[in-house]
Amino acid sequence: QVQLVESGGGLVQPGGSLRLSCTASGIIFSIYTMGWYRQAPGNQRELVATITGGGRTNYADSVKGRFTISRDNAKNTVDLQMNSLKPEDTAVYYCNAATMLYGASWGQGTQVTVSS
Repeated sequence: QVQLVESGGGLVQPGGSLRLSCTASGIIFSIYTMGWYRQAPGNQRELVATITGGGRTNYADSVKGRFTISRDNAKNTVDLQMNSLKPEDTAVYYCNAATMLYGASWGQGTQVTVSS
């Protein structure tokens, strides 16, 4: 059974930083593309960043240059380093694990609030 557990959310002032982590279990981690998505109230869930098993990354234009996604295949973890945070980054952030063969799974989400 796939399990994704996020941590690291919280309240931060504009311009601050947070680091989100997601630990996966129940999967062959290295074959999965891992990703972070977010959903703000009243909005659809949107892609933030993804990273393939080989380390190729993809970012939403809104976070390029501010966020960095990374993974550790030995520890089954994927992190999202978020710098220069803006109020519009406020959302629930979800970890995602996906393959063509097995489909996608989601974590329970972690709240990130950027406010002064």
